[in-house]
Amino acid sequence: MKVNYLNKVLEYTQRSGYEVLYQDDKSGIIKISNEDDGISQVILGVVPPILIIECFLFAVKKDDMGMYKALLQKNRDVLHGAFVLNEEGTKILYRYTIQIENLDYNEFEAALNSLSLMLHEYSGKIIEFSQQQLN
Repeated sequence: MKVNYLNKVLEYTQRSGYEVLYQDDKSGIIKISNEDDGISQVILGVVPPILIIECFLFAVKKDDMGMYKALLQKNRDVLHGAFVLNEEGTKILYRYTIQIENLDYNEFEAALNSLSLMLHEYSGKIIEFSQQQLN
């Protein structure tokens, strides 16, 4: 059953103009990019009953409450998905989960468009946060 969902996601990915960089049918992992949309190295995890869309944004080397607060406030504006912190507290990611059983192309495309839009309008702040983590 996972293979059928994987094929569906691959079809939608290619239809959307994304390049498949990596694919592992056994684990259900696909890595995609579309430089024209500003999306690079996005992980799609086909884990029935959901599809996980995840994108690494930057590493966290020190806690910064101002940064965390700004990211949480920005979550209100993001149409699909949210900024999240990984389990180890070392990475800021974009993450979106969606039911896969009835997933249609428009819904899939809207999720990726939301990521692209967020990256375009918030990229300056993401770069700023990333650079602050280096100091």
